[in-house]
Amino acid sequence: MLEKFIITVLAEDSVLYESPFLGQHGVCFFVEAYGKEKRNILIDVGQNIQAIAHNMELMGISFKEIDAIVLTHCHYDHTQGIVEVLELIGKKEVSVVAHPDIFRLNFITDPFIRHVGVMREGIKEKIEENGGRLFLTRDPLEIMPGVMTTGEVERVTDFEEVGISLKTITEDGRIVEDVMKDDISFVANIKGKGIVIISGCSHAGIVNITKRAVKLTGEDKILAIIGGLHLIDASSERISKTVQALKEFDIELISAGHCTGFKAQVELYKAFGERFVPLHTGMKFEF
Repeated sequence: MLEKFIITVLAEDSVLYESPFLGQHGVCFFVEAYGKEKRNILIDVGQNIQAIAHNMELMGISFKEIDAIVLTHCHYDHTQGIVEVLELIGKKEVSVVAHPDIFRLNFITDPFIRHVGVMREGIKEKIEENGGRLFLTRDPLEIMPGVMTTGEVERVTDFEEVGISLKTITEDGRIVEDVMKDDISFVANIKGKGIVIISGCSHAGIVNITKRAVKLTGEDKILAIIGGLHLIDASSERISKTVQALKEFDIELISAGHCTGFKAQVELYKAFGERFVPLHTGMKFEF
């Protein structure tokens, strides 16, 4: 387990009030995990490397400090900067953790056909050429003691859904609904305190993700859920059911933004009060 865990929000759709940071559609988290040794991990890489680099410089964080990268799912607003990030890290054998389906075609047709997954500049070969060592697995992966990914998340609730109409094409050329099996989350277990869950977009459903994290760690106390919950286009019924289900867990803090949506943020605030705060670029959490 970890002795200390720090999260710095390098990229998010909004920024802290009166801050000099740059926002973007997407997320990127810099986390510092203190176990037997300290390791720095980047969770997602946004889509605009210039904005992330600007924010990191203001925060006094160097790309060369990064030891590993976790990509929560394929979408461009979480993966588009991956090759540039690896170039700036400038190391060999940088662990890049993701689901094995991450490089598939993933597209929308409304308002027009468009691929929204990993872009050509971030394809597997270019990641490896620039120092990345890919760890592609459907299973939970321990990155270090006290730090792991959820792996593929079981869909056990009857009200959660991907949140956006996505399609992919199978190997035999069939068009099918893309249920985002590659949506994984990040879990940190702090000694004697509880767990912190970091999600990218929660396409697997934040309640499903939370149940998965509790099951994997055996830890009921949730210090924080941080990230995007993809409720921006959800019905009022789904938002209500999600909030009610989250209230059944022992959660100390929820900080949600990006794809969460204003209506869901309002309902989370009404349910959790001061235990809910909107997510912004420049925020820092220490556990």
